[in-house]
Amino acid sequence: MGKRDIISILDMKDDIEEIIDLAIELKGKAKRGESIKYLKGKTLAMIFEKSSTRTRVSFEVAMQKLGGYAIFLSKNDIQLGRGETIEDTAKVISRYVDAIMYRAYSHENMKELAKHATVPVINGLDNEEHPCQVLADFMTIKEKKGKLKGLNFAYVGDGDNNMAHSYLLGCAMVGMNILIVSPEKYQPRKDLVEKAKEIASGTKIEITDSMTALNDSIDVIATDTWVSMGDEAEKEQRIKDFHGYTIDSKVMSKLKPDAIFLHCLPAYYGYEVTKDVAHGKQSVIFDEAENRLWAQAALLVKLLSPSTFGD
Repeated sequence: MGKRDIISILDMKDDIEEIIDLAIELKGKAKRGESIKYLKGKTLAMIFEKSSTRTRVSFEVAMQKLGGYAIFLSKNDIQLGRGETIEDTAKVISRYVDAIMYRAYSHENMKELAKHATVPVINGLDNEEHPCQVLADFMTIKEKKGKLKGLNFAYVGDGDNNMAHSYLLGCAMVGMNILIVSPEKYQPRKDLVEKAKEIASGTKIEITDSMTALNDSIDVIATDTWVSMGDEAEKEQRIKDFHGYTIDSKVMSKLKPDAIFLHCLPAYYGYEVTKDVAHGKQSVIFDEAENRLWAQAALLVKLLSPSTFGD
């Protein structure tokens, strides 16, 4: 069997619920003090072009808990930042490690690294998708709601960023209805919407610019920063464009009483969400942040030791 890369959420289309269930199992075992050292002797290289709190700590600790080892490589630590080709970097690092996690600016670079690496490559974020975050989010939803299929999921904010893309495709994969509420010029690309519709089997996909679409059928609501890394020059314009799209207590009151709030963090209070919502009783953002560790641990086990769980 050839190596398996996770570049898009679609790369988990056949077993995403299995990975989520394994993540919940690993979390339970670790909390009970049981050993989960399924990756003894395995090494993960972590290449960071973009900085991150959660991605670095969660992958590093996941490998440690699994009995393996993680190596942090910033763009200043390796020759990739000084002109070495992605092809050569991929081929060299593959000789040293068992898997590579890459947090990149460019989706094209992500695909290039995966093409030439001889070990699995995991997308730790690029400009197109953020599959590991959405895997953790779906794990959190399943923990809180007991299921994914049939739930009504709403995303408010920038509909043309990596989180919205992975939510759109991921919800279609797992059978969650998805509503994306974004200003017209920030709505998801038509090709991604069409792809989601192709995948969806009876799942409703709705894109709108109207906050009035949020109602008491919504089980889960999520948002993300309006100004992603790389968009700082557009900050002033984006804040104007997204005026009225803040998730506050008034918005939350329109949803199901037991609706949960998600945010991949970091959050900028007063912009995409108010602090009283983010730290309120319906928010699960810190469970969600923790679940990055467990979701990625499960993914690493699936990629590097699949026979452990009967695959």
